[in-house]
Amino acid sequence: MSEERLIYLPLGGAGEIGMNCYVYGYGRPGAERLIVVDMGVTFPDMDTTPGVDLIFPDIAWLEERKDRVDGIFITHAHEDHVGAVGHLFGKLDCAVYARSFTAHHARRKMDEHGHNPDKVQTRGAWPETITVGPFTVGFLPVSHSIPESSALVIDTAAGRVIHTGDFKIDYQPGVGEAFDRDLWASVARDGVKALVCDSTNVFSHHEGRSESSVGPEIRRFVSEQDGMVVATTFASNVSRVRTLAQAGVDAGRSVCLLGRAMRRMIEASVETGVLTDFPSTITPEEARDLPRDNVMLIVTGSQGERRAASAQLSRGKYLGLELKDGDTFLFSSKTIPGNEREVIRIMNALSEKGVDVADDDNGRYHVSGHANRPDLIAMQDLVNPQIVVPMHGEHRHLREHAKLAESRGRLGVLAPNGTCISLSGNKPEVVEYVETGRTYLDGSVQIGAMDGVVRDRIRLALNGAVIVTLIIDEDDTPLGDPWVELMGLPETGRSGDLVETMEADLAQFMQRADDRTLRDDDKLDEALRRIARQTAVNEIGRKPEVRVVVSRLS
Repeated sequence: MSEERLIYLPLGGAGEIGMNCYVYGYGRPGAERLIVVDMGVTFPDMDTTPGVDLIFPDIAWLEERKDRVDGIFITHAHEDHVGAVGHLFGKLDCAVYARSFTAHHARRKMDEHGHNPDKVQTRGAWPETITVGPFTVGFLPVSHSIPESSALVIDTAAGRVIHTGDFKIDYQPGVGEAFDRDLWASVARDGVKALVCDSTNVFSHHEGRSESSVGPEIRRFVSEQDGMVVATTFASNVSRVRTLAQAGVDAGRSVCLLGRAMRRMIEASVETGVLTDFPSTITPEEARDLPRDNVMLIVTGSQGERRAASAQLSRGKYLGLELKDGDTFLFSSKTIPGNEREVIRIMNALSEKGVDVADDDNGRYHVSGHANRPDLIAMQDLVNPQIVVPMHGEHRHLREHAKLAESRGRLGVLAPNGTCISLSGNKPEVVEYVETGRTYLDGSVQIGAMDGVVRDRIRLALNGAVIVTLIIDEDDTPLGDPWVELMGLPETGRSGDLVETMEADLAQFMQRADDRTLRDDDKLDEALRRIARQTAVNEIGRKPEVRVVVSRLS
């Protein structure tokens, strides 16, 4: 029996939707050569990560083994798969492989963060392969909601693994490659050890719909509107953006793209050759000079992002353009769970302007880019793997997908983030649990989720803050009473002015404090903190965060 083994370890994306990062290894236990599949981000929210800009997977485990990492492979250009490449590359410093469209975005991210863009190598689609260490890897085209999405065919001496990435079975995606059943069947013909598979829509039992199915509905909708028409969708869904633009042209409207991400995606699609027939567009300045019923705007911000074009139009003018009574706004997108509040806020703000708002309308104007349950069954039957390893989904998705595999006579493996499994032999085995977590981009600094920075920020937001300042002279005598500053707290309590009440309680303590306490900063800190908190509890029913500043004159 071989002493070498094939391992799979998710560091992000298994047990959550987003922040994808998966590791494969082959070799002797503890000395495996490694490759990384995807390096994505997820996005913060004000409730759990206030002030944070982006969230990455914690790759400390990989960084400790960077000398064994032979390459990073990116399946497609969505932010939750490629968004962290520039931020985390310096910790691994190895070659990055992707197809043309994805490589274009990866190089830009590398350049933005001061890394050599040439570290990103463009590779063609299957049957072209790349050999790194003990791995031979190929990009197998698959349909999704962004051009040039690819599964990975990963070969080692232990067998073939197919890592689907995000996918759906779509024979008419509009832009990008259609699903090629014959190609996939040929790849699977000689046997597949494991299918590591997207689980996002495992609970959706209806047949998945093609991207092409929304085109007629969108064209009809746009043709029926008066006034200015505005539509938003995921900027990366190039096929949908083209459908919207063509609908505008067909209705006799000039089309204007608003938002950097929207323009950047279309430009990248044209530059890399995946888009050859996008309708001509006009500038915002030109749009301002046209009659409203001759204009269609296609804008960023389908998920309620505060700085995107949709949000800015809902608040007022954006680049001189303003929505008015009688205009129409179409959300040609699904709201990602967690973003509902922000999206509804924009919808209501638009409604207050007299703008008619239309949303997804149960799939009339949007279809998912992920495989529904029937597609997952079709994929399993087509590939016929020995093992199915669900990934890209919350824990409930992974568990349901594993049960689905078992129900069809295959080995289903539940492997959330941090679960290292061996795929060697006839039965997968958990061989190690790795500590995983998150890294926050906070401004320009990366901090650990357990560093306490965000936790303290949440506590400040929930409880407010009190700063107590005291000056003591060279003889350990207080110069006056302590004074108080409040942040995020009401100014008036049960007894009147909160600052005056708190300062009076602190002054009483200082008058009673003995010499030993006055010489000991730690004792002063503890006592003043305790009194300030107790006063706040008595006066306003809150226990704020208290900081004591003792300044000693020397």
